[in-house]
Amino acid sequence: MKVWTNGCFDILHRGHIELFRYAKSLGDELVVGIDTDEKVKLDKGEDRPINNVQDRIFMLQSIKYIDKVVTFDSTDDLTNTIKWYKPDIMVIGSDWRGKEVIGEIYTNKLMFFNRVGNYSTTKIIGKN
Repeated sequence: MKVWTNGCFDILHRGHIELFRYAKSLGDELVVGIDTDEKVKLDKGEDRPINNVQDRIFMLQSIKYIDKVVTFDSTDDLTNTIKWYKPDIMVIGSDWRGKEVIGEIYTNKLMFFNRVGNYSTTKIIGKN
């Protein structure tokens, strides 16, 4: 089974690793989609991302649970990538429960992952 998750994954923390571990446990192949630097800036502000897309790809490819990393630079690009990949399962954070999830019509099953602890990239950045 093919599993999909996506995000910007700018500063990796335990919550991200737990998400990847859980998602990989659901299937044979885990593909992680990440926002390009331009999309992160648009969504989160000029000070983001902290790590550029090449560094984020490198870090994600180093995680044993992840089989492939792809980038997207717009909502349409994300939708088309999910449509092309046709995941059996899409895993997203539970904070998206009850909201429209981009690309959910192209997956067989949408699953929500509950946050682990109080981990947050925004909180980590705010500590500095």
